[in-house]
Amino acid sequence: MRLRTPIALLGAALLVLVGPPLLTTGSGAETGTRIPGLRFMVPNTPGGGYDITARTAAKNAEDAGLTHNIEVFNLPGAGGTVGLARLVGEHGNGKLAMSMGLGVVGAVHTNKAPKTLADTTPIARLTEEQDIVVVSKDSPYKTIDQLIAAWKKDPGKLPVGGGSSPGGPDHLAPMLMARAAGIAPKSVNYIPFDGGGELLASILGNKVAFGVSGVGEYLDQIRSGELRLLAVTGPKRVPGLDAPTLREAGLDAEFTNWRGIVAPPGLSDGERDKLIGLVTKLHDSQEWRDSMKKNGWDDAFLTGDRFGDFLEAQDESVDQVLKELGL
Repeated sequence: MRLRTPIALLGAALLVLVGPPLLTTGSGAETGTRIPGLRFMVPNTPGGGYDITARTAAKNAEDAGLTHNIEVFNLPGAGGTVGLARLVGEHGNGKLAMSMGLGVVGAVHTNKAPKTLADTTPIARLTEEQDIVVVSKDSPYKTIDQLIAAWKKDPGKLPVGGGSSPGGPDHLAPMLMARAAGIAPKSVNYIPFDGGGELLASILGNKVAFGVSGVGEYLDQIRSGELRLLAVTGPKRVPGLDAPTLREAGLDAEFTNWRGIVAPPGLSDGERDKLIGLVTKLHDSQEWRDSMKKNGWDDAFLTGDRFGDFLEAQDESVDQVLKELGL
């Protein structure tokens, strides 16, 4: 049985698009897209996927002349749920947005967070990207086959690090890998970090046997030789990177992550439409297209209510997968 079947709503292999991108009435073209004083919250540490996405989006928006002086700030904690609680508490604040993704969906479940993404105003889903399996340059594992063989012998002695809480993408990906390899997910020694920035130091220092993170987070370290890339988790190889897919390595598993933007609850229609309009113009800019290519991101643009429907489906899917894996 293909692992992607019962979890088709997670990621590209786990993701069912809920229809074509929809720009809600009042796209922002009529109201203008400049939002003076806009602040962009990152709910994990610097250097992680949410951080890279937020800072890239802010720079691209300014370079494209869409707005100026966007403040990007970090508020890490509990897999993104500390930032989520702060966002929800900013009721009616049309000058605040938060970078987020599948990791926050999972963290809400595993941390039993009192605030959920259903309490936010959905703005847009921006990107999808594959996860990668990496080790340090001096790791004994040269190939994904060598790693899996050692992992199967004693799963508990090979800790795997991820930049998300249990239930997030960097946790779900190795759990699915384990199941495909015949390893009980409950026996996996998963060590969570609050973002890819924290995880990187542990991989380089061999504190974990291998790490799982988004492809865009460690491109520089892979290209410089600090990290050795063993595999990618999506349905196809990543252009420019010499690594097989999990399926090419004999593991019947696929996984991709996604990232997007939400805003506080209680926004007026005009405030919501202005944020959607700004992000839509960003999505259509050459600056953003160049950044997606550079970071290995795939376009997954979806706005407004359609993004809200997608978030609801993701919440249900994460709950289902955690139960299915016995986690």
